[in-house]
Amino acid sequence: MSDINFEIKRFDGLSTKELYKILRLRAEVFVVEQDCVYQDIDNKDQKALHVIGYKDENIVAYARIFAAGDYFDKASIGRVVVLEKERKYGYGHDLIKQSISAIKENYKTNKIKISAQCYLKRFYEKHGFIQQGKEYLEDDIPHIAMITS
Repeated sequence: MSDINFEIKRFDGLSTKELYKILRLRAEVFVVEQDCVYQDIDNKDQKALHVIGYKDENIVAYARIFAAGDYFDKASIGRVVVLEKERKYGYGHDLIKQSISAIKENYKTNKIKISAQCYLKRFYEKHGFIQQGKEYLEDDIPHIAMITS
């Protein structure tokens, strides 16, 4: 078994193959697995930094991060995804740690806001996020806003 390796890339630094694999992974999980029809390609990828987890040259984990004001009023993490067959290895935790670190390094802040699926509340709490406000529906899936303190 090999470990996961992360790279942080700007949109214009992604190869066509990488972008295709990222969009495929996002569609596989968010559209097919979660049975949620929504507009994934939202013209926000161009502003984001892309946190990409590679295993044996395959993209198995991904998130995009934003500076404060580019998505929320605080820096943010979104489109957090790990390939289903790779989740048992804890790569989601590695992905969030890498994303938080990348925000600190690139955006010089510890203040982060996310829109989390409700069932992942405990997962995000392990990384220092706390719920802010009440539950709401986003693309027909229950979500909560969470922030770092």
